Amino acid sequence: MSITIYHNPDCGTSRNVLGLIRERGEEPIIIEYLKNPPSRMELVNLIQRMGGPVRDLLRRNGTPYDQLRLDNPALSDEELIDAMMAHPILINRPIVVTPLGVKLCRPPETVLDILSAKRRDAILQESRT
Repeated sequence: MSITIYHNPDCGTSRNVLGLIRERGEEPIIIEYLKNPPSRMELVNLIQRMGGPVRDLLRRNGTPYDQLRLDNPALSDEELIDAMMAHPILINRPIVVTPLGVKLCRPPETVLDILSAKRRDAILQESRT
C-alpha cells in the first residue's frame, strides 16, 4: 500500500502517527512539509480530498495565525491558502494519504481509518491483547 505522510519530526502527534504506520509494517513516503512545502496545487488537492473546509487545516499555536488575523470569517479559502503557502507552519499536521483516503490525523488513531481493513483489524486485535 502506498502511504505518504506530511510530517514534522518536531511534532509528537506526527511522530506517533508515523510510528503507528510503521508498526503496521508499512514504510511511508515522508515529506517534511516545512522543508519541502506542497505546491499550491498539491495543497488544494489535499484539502479537496479531505473533504473539509480549508480552515480545518489551519494550525494556530506557534504560528503567525493571530498576527495575520486568520480568524477573520470574511477571508476566502483562496486567502487562507495564500497564507499557508507563504507560511507553511500554518498547515496542520500530520496529513496522511493512502489509497483509502486523505486525513489530518489528529488524534493519531485517526490514521487507522485510512489503513487497509486487514491492517486495521490486526491493529485493533493487538490493542485488545
